[in-house]
Amino acid sequence: MSLLVVGSMAIDNLKSPAGHRPEVIGGAATFSSTTAAFFHPVRVVSVIGADFPEEPLAELGKRGIDCSGVERTEGESFRWTGEYGEDFGDAKTIDTKLGVLATFDPVLPESFRDSRFVFLANNDPDIQGKIIDQLEDPELIALDTMNFWIEGKREALLKTIARVDLLLVNDTEARMLSGEKNIVKAAAAIQKLGPQIVIIKRGEFGAMLFVGDAKPFFVPAMPLTDVVDPTGAGDSFAGGLTGYLAGKGKVDAETLRQAMVAGSALASFAVQGFGLDRLWEASREELQERLEGFVELTRFEPLPH
Repeated sequence: MSLLVVGSMAIDNLKSPAGHRPEVIGGAATFSSTTAAFFHPVRVVSVIGADFPEEPLAELGKRGIDCSGVERTEGESFRWTGEYGEDFGDAKTIDTKLGVLATFDPVLPESFRDSRFVFLANNDPDIQGKIIDQLEDPELIALDTMNFWIEGKREALLKTIARVDLLLVNDTEARMLSGEKNIVKAAAAIQKLGPQIVIIKRGEFGAMLFVGDAKPFFVPAMPLTDVVDPTGAGDSFAGGLTGYLAGKGKVDAETLRQAMVAGSALASFAVQGFGLDRLWEASREELQERLEGFVELTRFEPLPH
């Protein structure tokens, strides 16, 4: 089974209560392909500028990530400057420079078009739609979006959402998209837009899975004492989830639940270092220990009648 990730590769300037780090490699495609590769080889489509270093691409390649779909072009890479408050909550954007991402019009390599599993990271919905047009016969298309597109390009987003199988949004975005205040009602309303699998991310409070008419499933976030940088946690979750599904080669209810835990475990590594530092250090043995930790976190004996 082949897995395609399409999204941004970035150079970030980050500040959190844990410190300040300039020139950090980030971007949705970088985080999500890194976590997906724990479970399955990955193909990446993105764009970078002349200022993007070679070392991160080489590191991705060592992990079974095919970067032949990454286009290097003249100009600056996408750059984001952000700052987190004392509670590590939502980042305050200080500066955004789209650079070469502003004119990115992705064309899939011929060898990528047969990808069976696809993750379209947050991007302009028109661009996400163009990617879908170039796919041959995918088994699963997962899509991430954000409030910027819900507010600014709603009609285009709705057209694209109607073509995907799985949608990832946070709780605020789910309410914006659906018009429902209740999360369960919001998920049901989103399913009527097309995707039968809806995942609502709630940051440090975990994530919820809605599949068809089945009862919702909830996975908590791993409690941590050493949070450093939340940047990329959502993309790490999405990558881990889609990578697990691709590795198993199926998208049934139980595999989706397992994939939620896999994504949450990898997201917990992402927040423990600036950028990709901790994810690139994490071993498969550490991942297995953390997956077992999730079992203990949620295990209990049946309650007495």
